[in-house]
Amino acid sequence: MNFGIKDKKVLVTGASKGIGAAIARAFAAEGCRLSLIARNKDKLKQLFEEIGGTVKGHEFLSIDLMEPGAPTKAVKSLLKDSDPFDIVVHNVGGALGLKDIFAPLGDWADVWRFNVGIAIEMNRILIPPMRQRKWGRVVHLSSISGDLGEPLEPFGGAIPYAAAKAYLNAYVKGLGRELARDNVIISGVMPGAALSEGKYWDKTVKNDPVLAKKFLDHYYPIGRFGKPEEIAPFVVLLASERATFAAGTLIPVSGGRV
Repeated sequence: MNFGIKDKKVLVTGASKGIGAAIARAFAAEGCRLSLIARNKDKLKQLFEEIGGTVKGHEFLSIDLMEPGAPTKAVKSLLKDSDPFDIVVHNVGGALGLKDIFAPLGDWADVWRFNVGIAIEMNRILIPPMRQRKWGRVVHLSSISGDLGEPLEPFGGAIPYAAAKAYLNAYVKGLGRELARDNVIISGVMPGAALSEGKYWDKTVKNDPVLAKKFLDHYYPIGRFGKPEEIAPFVVLLASERATFAAGTLIPVSGGRV
């Protein structure tokens, strides 16, 4: 299938490993020009070189987007003396280890910022040029937890994370409706539990395989964790010319999670 995005300018956050890196590789395979953002400079540079580096029109920026003002700073830096982005993929997020349902409000706010606030801050700058050009795609990486809720302890139990993803889902639906007439398609993908380097289930499989198996037996009919490469194609589809009717769409890719 021709996705119609060759030479499109693409921004991917959280791109150094796991799902973000798989997404970057998928867009590179489509002939896109990529701008990659992540904290880990070494892994980011390695991926940048793997997909062709400056020869293919790619660039990267190592920055911690959780720092105050960092999302705005990053976008302005990448846009300096450059064309606006055609496609944006927001892949930053996580539970930040917060499972206490009675944690201080500031801790809940940190999880919200990590999963939602960074994207909102960046979209304020990135989306207006798309509206002017009447073409744009913004894909947010949410989670099936935002729709179904988090599994009970000891299987995760990060309620602040699930709540933040539910907020993100509502944001995607609302923004998608607002921008649909401008051919700026806002959408999201809701992965189930995927093995992403350094993340919770990656560590659990290595440190407590019995717990990981019980989790899969209880929640996942497919009987295994997802792979980053199984998530990336859905992101590319939603970012493509084929996604013109996908405004506000959220696609679950969850291995039958129950």
